[in-house]
Amino acid sequence: MAEIPDIAAAPPARAGMRALPYLLSLPALLVCIGILVPFGTAAWYSLQRYNLAMPYLRGFVGWAQYLDLFTDPSFWQTVKVSAIYTGATVGVELVLGLAIALLLRERSWFNNFVSVALLLPLMTAPAIAALMFKLMTNPNFGVLSWIIGKFGATDFRWASAPSSAMFTVVLVDVWVYTPFMMILLLAGLRSLPQQPFEAARLDGVPARFVFFRITLPMLTPYIVTASLFRLLDSIQQFDIIYAMTQGGPGDSLLVFQVRAYLEFFQYTNVGLSAALMMVLWAITYALSNLFIKQWLKLRERTHGAH
Repeated sequence: MAEIPDIAAAPPARAGMRALPYLLSLPALLVCIGILVPFGTAAWYSLQRYNLAMPYLRGFVGWAQYLDLFTDPSFWQTVKVSAIYTGATVGVELVLGLAIALLLRERSWFNNFVSVALLLPLMTAPAIAALMFKLMTNPNFGVLSWIIGKFGATDFRWASAPSSAMFTVVLVDVWVYTPFMMILLLAGLRSLPQQPFEAARLDGVPARFVFFRITLPMLTPYIVTASLFRLLDSIQQFDIIYAMTQGGPGDSLLVFQVRAYLEFFQYTNVGLSAALMMVLWAITYALSNLFIKQWLKLRERTHGAH
C-alpha cells in the first residue's frame, strides 16, 4: 500500500520558499544600509556649522553652508583643479588605451602576452605608484630626473612646482589606469562583428575610412562605458594626489577629495568637509545620468540599425 504524503508538512515548506527571496536579498539590504547611513550623516552635517575645535558653536544653518561655499573663491579653484585633472587623465588614458587596443586587436600568443603584461601597473596600489614616482622624480637620485637631464632639463621640479605639479600627478594616473581603458576597449574591439571589416578589406577600403566610419561608430558604446568608469573614479581621486603632494604646492592640486580630507582632519571643520562631499556626490550623480542616457541612446540606435 502506497504511503500517503503528509499534507501537514507542505505549508512550512511553501512558507520557506516564500521567505527565500527575502533571505537572498538580505546582503544587498545590509550593503544599502551601510551606504545610506553614512550618506545621510554627511548630508545632515553639511547643513550645520560644526567644527571639532569649537563644538560649543555647533548649530543648524541649513543652506547657508552651501551659499558660503559657492561664494568662496577657493571652492571654484577646487572645481577648476578637479575639472582639469579629470579631463586630462580621462582624455589621455582614452587615447592611449584605444591606440594600444588597436595594436593588440589581432588574436595571437604575443598580443595576449603583451596585454596581460600591460595590466601590471593596474595591480599596483595608486598610493604606492605615487610614492614610486616620487622617488623616480627626486632631483638628486631619481631616474626620471636623470633621463630628462640628459636632454638639458636639469632644473625640472616635477611635483614641487605649481607649474608642473599637475603634469606629474597626471603622469602617475596615466601609468596606473591606462591598462584599465585598454582592456575594456580591447574586449570591445574583439567582440565586434567581422563581416563589415572583411567586406571593406575585399573592396580595398582605406584603413582611415574603416577606422572612422566602421570601427569607431561600432566601438562608441564601449568608449562611453570605459570613459564613464574612469571619469567617476578620476573626479574622486585622492590617494595619488595626497601621497604625491598632499594637495600642494599651495592649492594647485587641491581637488575635492583632498580638500574635504584636509578640512576634516587638519582644520576639524566637519560641516564644510561634509558639504564638499555632498557637492562632489551631486556632480558624479549628474555625470552618471548624462553618460547613462547617452549610452542608452547609442544602444537603441545600434539595435535599430540591426
